[in-house]
Amino acid sequence: MSELLLELFSEEIPARMQARAAEDLKRLASERLTAAGLTFTRADVFVTPRRLALVVDGLPARTPDLKEEKKGPRVGSPDQAIQGFLKGAGLASLDGCEKRMVGKAEFWFAIVEKKGQATADLLPGLIADTVKAFGWPKSMRWGANRFAWVRPLQSVLALLDGKILAGGIDLGGSTLAFGDTTQGHRFLALARFAVTNFADYQAKLLAAKVMLDPAQRRAKILADLQAKAKALGLTLRDDPGLLDEVTGLVEWPVVLTGAIDAKFMDVPQEALITSMRAHQKYFALLNADGSLARQFALVANMETTDAGATIVAGNERVLRARLSDAKFFWDLDRKTKLADRLPALAQRVFHAKLGTMAQKVERLEKLSAFIATKLGADAAAASRAAKLAKADLSSGMVGEFPELQGIMGRYYARHDGETAEIADAIRAHYQPLGPSDACPSAPVSVAVALAEKLDTLAGFWSIDEKPTGSKDPFALRRSALGVIRLIVENKLRLGLRAVFDAAFAAYGAAKPNSAPI
Repeated sequence: MSELLLELFSEEIPARMQARAAEDLKRLASERLTAAGLTFTRADVFVTPRRLALVVDGLPARTPDLKEEKKGPRVGSPDQAIQGFLKGAGLASLDGCEKRMVGKAEFWFAIVEKKGQATADLLPGLIADTVKAFGWPKSMRWGANRFAWVRPLQSVLALLDGKILAGGIDLGGSTLAFGDTTQGHRFLALARFAVTNFADYQAKLLAAKVMLDPAQRRAKILADLQAKAKALGLTLRDDPGLLDEVTGLVEWPVVLTGAIDAKFMDVPQEALITSMRAHQKYFALLNADGSLARQFALVANMETTDAGATIVAGNERVLRARLSDAKFFWDLDRKTKLADRLPALAQRVFHAKLGTMAQKVERLEKLSAFIATKLGADAAAASRAAKLAKADLSSGMVGEFPELQGIMGRYYARHDGETAEIADAIRAHYQPLGPSDACPSAPVSVAVALAEKLDTLAGFWSIDEKPTGSKDPFALRRSALGVIRLIVENKLRLGLRAVFDAAFAAYGAAKPNSAPI
């Protein structure tokens, strides 16, 4: 049995596209191999920032011979029908056909024998078809080529049992011939080298400072991050999304640690963490009490003779510039009270058919107070929290980091002298954002969070905007699931019909007959 090794070597593939690309390569290649009659025992894919690799084990030397029977017209049929049957079967005459009784009538049958083909002859065309069938979210053309790929494709390694396959990829202006060479790390191993099979390929890449398997890279990064944190007496902040992204940015991960300038530590830690992870892909480290430590961790794609000192110094310098922006917004935003930001919500559209954010806030004030009375919570506090809940949308910090909406509202509310109960409700009114997000439990927070979701549901149902099997652009399912979690996890007794009637009434309309409740 034979082994196929394929590598598509290019400029850097965006990290967010790598996992999908690996899945597509395996699926597209497997479909074409199967359709060609080529069986195999296993197909594995690997991806790094600069390469997609596929290894297929257990391929036969050639496809099997096939004998196919084709039923033709009834014996004695017009010559035109006979000739059409022969043409379809690839025969020149009826000499190679048989007469058979089918029921009470006699029919012609053609026995077509197809000789198997050598796997080495089939694979070049299958590989080319696989590459051309790729559907990248974004792609580009380069040079005079008409062929599009995510980034310029530089080489194609294609081996069957160590032998280079004939052919190549037609780029629509030139041809990229199949070869047996690849390249290691961009900086640490520049020379190209030949390989003979997958084991040789993987071993030589490792020697050339490339960890081929993304699962192994991810595991190493995580282990090294945890070890670095432990050595400093800290813990690593859990961030699987960032870990996945960084895994796709490096071929030879080297974990280093740096320090945040002390002058930035008075900025809310959520803002510091968001700035570090969004702009620089740094990992936050935590003190024993869960607060943000001054140290952070980064993953370099480079080994240096100074143990990374130059890399760390450069990253600390860049981080100071990033955090200077965050501190500027933090200091500037606190000069304006949340209540004074409310008029700006009139300029912010919630939905073209549902009015502005200012109008939404007016509805939330009434609905939050109504729900609070049903729950035995402080209606005045719920109304005040709802009034201020969206005010941070016009702040500089939320403008820079939209994911901090609500979070920064809490900080600004406390700075303005609002009670902890109101400030906490401002932060929690978006929650839960998903199945892994915490669910508010404080009565005022629950009232405002329910009002936020019920107002959204009522509004979009009133304009007949409903999720479909494949699309939910306004996250209505998430809102509905949030309502369910708030009620179930807090063991509430709440009459939803009355609450929805109040939500629809706030829009000045009766509940539509098509509404689920």
